[in-house]
Amino acid sequence: MKKKLAIIGCGGIGAYHLGHFLEFHDIELAGFCDLIPERAQSFADQAGCGKVFTDYKKMYDDVRPDMVFICIPPYCHGEIEYETIRRRIPFFVEKPLSLDLELARDIRNKVREAGLITASGFQCRYSNLTTIAQSFAQNHEIVHVQCARIGGVPGVFWWKKRSLSGGQIVEQTIHQFDMIRYICGEPDTVFTMGARGYVKDIEGYDTDDISSTVVRFANGMLATITTGCYASSGDCFDSKITFGTRDAHADMYILDKLDLYGVTENTAASENQDNGLVIKNDGRLSTGGGKLTYHQEGDAGILCDRTFIDAVLSGDPSKIKSSYEDAFRSLNFTLACNRSMDTGMPVKIDND
Repeated sequence: MKKKLAIIGCGGIGAYHLGHFLEFHDIELAGFCDLIPERAQSFADQAGCGKVFTDYKKMYDDVRPDMVFICIPPYCHGEIEYETIRRRIPFFVEKPLSLDLELARDIRNKVREAGLITASGFQCRYSNLTTIAQSFAQNHEIVHVQCARIGGVPGVFWWKKRSLSGGQIVEQTIHQFDMIRYICGEPDTVFTMGARGYVKDIEGYDTDDISSTVVRFANGMLATITTGCYASSGDCFDSKITFGTRDAHADMYILDKLDLYGVTENTAASENQDNGLVIKNDGRLSTGGGKLTYHQEGDAGILCDRTFIDAVLSGDPSKIKSSYEDAFRSLNFTLACNRSMDTGMPVKIDND
């Protein structure tokens, strides 16, 4: 008998996951829950199966799912996770985990006590580019990281309110913060400054237009991270992480490409061989001047979802790259930046 999967939250991010689930044939899409019944019904129509609910507890009672994907806005977390833990249902939860750090900490502790399999929506960790960037970091001492993410204001009502979304750092750029953590290690202290006044004519908008963060990591490395939602044109868009070393550097365009400078094909082969990576037939283009370019292969989001589902099916969570516990650390990283902006002071990060 197939394991039953349920979804709570049938909006845009839920649709992203549903698109992946429709490619899997070893699970049953059993329940779809949303406060807007038409949205849940549209998911059931696409799946060609599954029951529709507006109350997740009724869905749990009726469907008795073996796993659940929680795809709700940042300000809605809490009760759903507690009930899911109480029923011992493995769950995948979208980022950010919450806007309340102590709530997320308590949920993390209860997940530990229950021994539940969990995962979070940091799909960038599953990219082939991330594996190569990790190899680069292991073979070159990272001295400094520079990161920029510049975009616009998403169209959903809650995003423009900092109290509902957490602002761009917490809701969007958390992917970059998480990637830097994953490759370089844990942050120790952050100092963030923000500015407003560049985003105009959006009713109800009250979050930061741009912010810049300086990070000191536990290993002594420094990083600067700038994120803005002031762009009114695609020509202003930017998204890049640069990992700088004494003899080389890497430019990472998440889920797109990775440029390595000062790394020849021979040294790349040597580095990757040590880490068990395959560098042939991987879509890499090589140019002169010591630059190697790797491109994204496949959909990292599918692999992220599939890894969690496989963990539930097998009972082995070892291949999950971002559990709830790990995702808590990335949430803590970004919320510390908000606290620094609000207080005007550096904030030391405590992950206990």
